[in-house]
Amino acid sequence: MDQIIVTGNGPLSGQIPIAGAKNACLTLMPATLLSEEPLTLTNAPRLSDIRTMTTLLQSLGAEVQALQDGQVLAMSSHDLTSTRADYDIVRKMRASILVLGPLLARFGHAEVSLPGGCSIGARPVDLHLKAFEAMGAELDLRDGYVHAKAPAGGLQGGIVKFPFVSVGATENALMAATLAKGTTVLKNAAREPEIVDLAQCLRKMGAQIDGEGTSEITIQGVDRLGGATHRVVTDRIELGTYMLAPAICGGEVECLGGRIDLVAAFCEKLDAAGISVEETPSGLKVARKNRRVSAVDVTTEPFPGFPTDLQAQMMALLCTAEGTSVLEEKIFENRFMHAPELARMGAKIEVHGGTAKVTGVEKLRGAPVMATDLRASVSLILAGLAAEGDTIVSRVYHLDRGYEHVVRKLSGVGAKIERVKEQ
Repeated sequence: MDQIIVTGNGPLSGQIPIAGAKNACLTLMPATLLSEEPLTLTNAPRLSDIRTMTTLLQSLGAEVQALQDGQVLAMSSHDLTSTRADYDIVRKMRASILVLGPLLARFGHAEVSLPGGCSIGARPVDLHLKAFEAMGAELDLRDGYVHAKAPAGGLQGGIVKFPFVSVGATENALMAATLAKGTTVLKNAAREPEIVDLAQCLRKMGAQIDGEGTSEITIQGVDRLGGATHRVVTDRIELGTYMLAPAICGGEVECLGGRIDLVAAFCEKLDAAGISVEETPSGLKVARKNRRVSAVDVTTEPFPGFPTDLQAQMMALLCTAEGTSVLEEKIFENRFMHAPELARMGAKIEVHGGTAKVTGVEKLRGAPVMATDLRASVSLILAGLAAEGDTIVSRVYHLDRGYEHVVRKLSGVGAKIERVKEQ
């Protein structure tokens, strides 16, 4: 098993290219199941989650080719052989549930195992299932699988009102509704950039969609969808993560491909903490204004609020801020598992339920730490950039799910970081 060793060695300088969005790509890939014609995605990130989704689609009979060093995915579902997504693949990643809507819409039936993924709370799929029921589907949960069946004439348009915002349920319902008979309205829909990106891709395939990026999306079902070529949107979570690198240890870094509209709420908190963010022709340039950042309070919210997927990384920054910060996690329970690991590095953190109080210290100290989930793993690396001595991060397989070439990107701007085999 691999480890990452980070040695704090001062300010960073240079450019970091930001990849295509993992969460967008994992949603766009199942869209190939909606059509017999090819779907090609460019700017795809090269991650283990993408490989897992590739394996899942191939298990259904889809053709998936990774071209141009994995940054182009050429897919075709013209000759699927199965509508059953097996547990052995689905258990590895929650996004696997996103094949259910397309399979149900195009073929009228599907069997999909209940998914797995990071251990950051229950994260149930009941909102997905209620959306399909609103379109007339019959659902039966048995033996760990969702057995779904559409009415004789196919899925029917309907009103889907989510009791709370769910990105995955919005994506699944949106894909299914493209081939439903009549009009479907998604109320209290998620507004994330990944939803907008999916809608834009589906529209290229011939879907009739209006309102993406707002809380109400209207879909007029069509008889069939065609092929398309689509560029995956910039990964706003990777963007925010690398924006924090110079914020934590000083210097100036330009994040290539970055856009403020993707991380506006995050940028507001950076500004309050004393971090400068400047738009450039190529992306976003980030620098720390003062010797030490200021404490800020953060509450995670659905987009356009502060992203839950940047909470752990923001906590790493605030560990050395001047003053006391309060972070409130409102999206997922059990998402402060990185706090005890940061405490091993000298951070002062008190966790009470969904709230963490962080009292900044002058300096963190390098220590052996363990990654507990995807975002926690990179927060420990960021903390290591600002720590004295070596920080040894174990269980970095989590990192490979969401960050491509993290060692190469950080070492390219002057960080002292290496990946080694565990002794």
